[in-house]
Amino acid sequence: MNDSNYRMPVVLLGNSFKYEVEATLKLFFSTSRFSFSDNVSDAQGESYVIAEMSAFSWDKVKLSAVVCLEGSPEKDEITLPADSDKNTCEHELCRLIYHILSRKTGIVPPWGLMTGIRPVKKVIELIRQGLDRDEIQRIMTEKYEISPDKLELACATAENQLPLLDRIDTSAVSLYVSIPFCPTRCSYCSFVSHSMDSAIKLMPEYVASLCREIEYTGEMVRETGTKIDTIYFGGGTPTSISAEDLRTIMECVQRSFDLDNVREYSVEAGRPDTITEEKLKVIKEYGADRISVNPQTLNDDVLKVIGRRHSGEDAVKAFELARKVGFNNINTDLIAGLPTESLESFCNTLDRIIGLSPESITVHTLTIKRSATLFSEGYNVDHEPAADMVRYSVDSLMKNDYLPYYMYRQKNTVDNLENVGYAKKGFESLYNIFIMDETQTILGVGCAASTKLVYPNGKITRIHNHKYPYEYIRRFDELLTKKNEAAECLRILSGSNNF
Repeated sequence: MNDSNYRMPVVLLGNSFKYEVEATLKLFFSTSRFSFSDNVSDAQGESYVIAEMSAFSWDKVKLSAVVCLEGSPEKDEITLPADSDKNTCEHELCRLIYHILSRKTGIVPPWGLMTGIRPVKKVIELIRQGLDRDEIQRIMTEKYEISPDKLELACATAENQLPLLDRIDTSAVSLYVSIPFCPTRCSYCSFVSHSMDSAIKLMPEYVASLCREIEYTGEMVRETGTKIDTIYFGGGTPTSISAEDLRTIMECVQRSFDLDNVREYSVEAGRPDTITEEKLKVIKEYGADRISVNPQTLNDDVLKVIGRRHSGEDAVKAFELARKVGFNNINTDLIAGLPTESLESFCNTLDRIIGLSPESITVHTLTIKRSATLFSEGYNVDHEPAADMVRYSVDSLMKNDYLPYYMYRQKNTVDNLENVGYAKKGFESLYNIFIMDETQTILGVGCAASTKLVYPNGKITRIHNHKYPYEYIRRFDELLTKKNEAAECLRILSGSNNF
């Protein structure tokens, strides 16, 4: 399974459960590839999977799974009532595969059978049904076999998030501004971002196109009488660009939208080596009240390994500079499981960050995606102490009055762990909650931005901008024609009173 070109054969017989079967397999083989077919003769070689659903009798359906690893096959099966719905059959077939793999590999994923990226959303659904925590934990344990500590974390996050969700104005929208540039590409990064060295010649055209899209979107918002609730500048690293370009973009946002009702305005400063006093003053001048300073680690050796050009001390100085400029809502991001990072090193970083007393701290777990340099280099995560790092972060942050308020999971995350945002009371990021809960429309502008339209009936539609700056610039007029659906959604939202 270590050969990046190898594809494990997976045979589906009598079912079309490809997505969830693959997601279950990835709990155990995070970066492996699979070859799906409906021909049992394809189940060859040292490793393969057969997942079958068939009629057992007039009132029963049989589910069976065969998992072969290193030439050693194991089979398990169960029967269900013939009228069992598709979701139940899919879930129980995946449970068979899960248990065989757990026995054969010795791996017990902390989130159990849960493969979705939004575990907290499921907990909130049960809370809204009026169930107490004990009943919620019983249901989630029985269905997903989640470990007690992860279930406790999910419940705590849901309870902290729920009061904020109850304040969502679903007739308003949020604005995401994409500046997809970075000084260098970090080895773990899978985002569509571009180094400033290669993108600098495109910058004047990119800024001009972005401002055109901001103005177009602002006109659409005004014409439909829509309110802007939160604004988020992300990337990449927005502060990679010059203070002058940053001013141009933020002034365009200010000119194009009514910001009087904006409850949160965030700029992801991100990389400490891009943060200057001039840029911070521009950000503050144009109304942003929340920024992120994201060292990921304060260990200089680890920073070099992941391709950062700054030191841990640079990150501390950038944080202190932001305080000096007047920011009183600062987030910091850390990553558990970075290459060469020891448990002691991670704990020292977290302790130092807590000592700086940012208003929020987000702890990500390293994710190895195919577009990241670490994947192409064949980075092995088997012996990384990410689980211990995450466990330490939960205990330390809660002990220091940082409460978990949003959570998401990703495919290919080390040890099948999670990403959690912690905040002091009153400093939770509304935008982070909205994007995870999917209950508010988010208008995306800029290269690689995504617009998420959330209709009153719960329907969600996504509109994706072009991924690359040159494509975004050259095909800009084509992009604007895709915005017609967004305008129609805004007209529907502004005409409904859902607050």
